[in-house]
Amino acid sequence: MVSSAPSFLQRNEFLLRRLHSLTGLIPIGAYMVVHLSVNASVFGSPRLFQRLVFHIHSLGPLLPLVEWSLIFLPIIFHAVYGLIITKDGNPNTQSYPYNSNFRYTMQRATGLIAFLFIAWHVFHMHGWIHASFWVNNIAHPLFGAQFSPYNAASSGAEAMQASIIVPILYGIGVLAATFHFTNGLFTFGITWGFWISAKAQEKAKMVANVLFVLLAVVGMTSIVGLYSMSQEKIAEVRKEEDKAYELLVETGDIVPNDHKHSKESKYYHAEESDDAAKAESKR
Repeated sequence: MVSSAPSFLQRNEFLLRRLHSLTGLIPIGAYMVVHLSVNASVFGSPRLFQRLVFHIHSLGPLLPLVEWSLIFLPIIFHAVYGLIITKDGNPNTQSYPYNSNFRYTMQRATGLIAFLFIAWHVFHMHGWIHASFWVNNIAHPLFGAQFSPYNAASSGAEAMQASIIVPILYGIGVLAATFHFTNGLFTFGITWGFWISAKAQEKAKMVANVLFVLLAVVGMTSIVGLYSMSQEKIAEVRKEEDKAYELLVETGDIVPNDHKHSKESKYYHAEESDDAAKAESKR
């Protein structure tokens, strides 16, 4: 009987698993740490948060290239190959209810949750596609594309406060993503031979657990910061963001961009009404 030739995945399993492990740390994990840290700044200073977002978007036309090469494509590869690993895996927590088996199962479960969350998060905040037809006719009606980079804190707060379900979903997603990363960091060290002995693995596991708690707190900080922002504060922040936007446009530091500068906020229209009323009163 002639056996069938091994598939591409079978022939390159060692390389693909190493690449899968590596992308989980760099660039995906590194980006997540930066992303959570930047977002957490909104809790203490919406102005600082906006400044950081301005800095990120100062990359201009290079930003999509950076996003796709260092964020989206690695995430897609990591997620797809992770699903393949999960499909071929065989959890045995019922027969062997050990800590390692539970961590294995949790790693697979949180990976799936994190991927679904990231897909929804990108749609919710950015709409996936920036084309006007898509944004206006598909994303916005489905409560997507709610984030405007040049009105980062105010639009983020409005998006987070749209429904109590939103911060709950973000909380679940952040917990899943941070656990998946930190537990993956622990298994990364085993896969690459950084900690082999049982003693070294126990220490690494403790570090991973502490890192999970720290990153989870950082992630929750941004959610709380946006969800707890009062309506008055949102209006105040929106005015500051608009002034900063106008100044940076005047100085040539950023190019005017209607997609990144929101005019959909109720606060924007409220300001227009106030300005019109003031102009009318002066006549």
